[in-house]
Amino acid sequence: MNEAAMCDAKKVAFLFEGWEETMVWSCLEGVMGKAWAVPSPSPQAACIAIGDFLFFAGDACSPEAGVLALAKPWKQKKNPLLAIPQTEAWERLLLSCHGSLAKKSARYATKKEGDIFSREKLQGFRAALPSGFRLSPITPAAYRIMGKESWAQDFCSQFSSYEDYKKRGLGFFAWQGQELAAGASSYTIYSQGIEIEIDTKPEYRRKGLALACASALILRCLEQGLYPSWDAANQASISLAQKLGYRFSHEYSCIELTF
Repeated sequence: MNEAAMCDAKKVAFLFEGWEETMVWSCLEGVMGKAWAVPSPSPQAACIAIGDFLFFAGDACSPEAGVLALAKPWKQKKNPLLAIPQTEAWERLLLSCHGSLAKKSARYATKKEGDIFSREKLQGFRAALPSGFRLSPITPAAYRIMGKESWAQDFCSQFSSYEDYKKRGLGFFAWQGQELAAGASSYTIYSQGIEIEIDTKPEYRRKGLALACASALILRCLEQGLYPSWDAANQASISLAQKLGYRFSHEYSCIELTF
């Protein structure tokens, strides 16, 4: 059987039908990411690769699925990768294929609802930025720092340059003097919104900086008619999301792959 190859996302879109994930939508729209499949007139399985994420869909019992699970491109990407299985069958396949290199964990999805945010509450969170810190949108200096500091790289890692981020991305960042302390940014984008990436430099955590940055970003999205999607990697993230106004949807499996 042939190896996996990049393909036209439209040809495999039917395999991802009903998947409520903005990163999947981003690829299917041709905005960011790439679709992969084993060359075939009628693909039975496919993978969307975007950032550090791999979304596997289709028939996990097909020969094509086994090829995709072990595809060479995944081993050439930055580690670790986060593989999201569409079904339990995909989960079993990925764990079986990668053995000790695969670690199962849980992520937490929020409901994708429109007018659920309290602008007044968000404005209060934004205004409660601790003394000594300031908020700003993206700047050339911020972009340079993000490229150098590992904790902040995913704020802009899916954009090709500062100009690209300034044109298509959104973000707000907390500074103490000339030091970048925290931020909330568009990890990925799609036609109707963004997927939020949020983090705080370790020594500045538990000060309310992430809350202020996220509030500023959500408010800006609402002003521009964009949906600020939030997908949580841990309990702290889902708790912060709920404080901001999101509602919990469901827990789902993630397979962390390290090659």
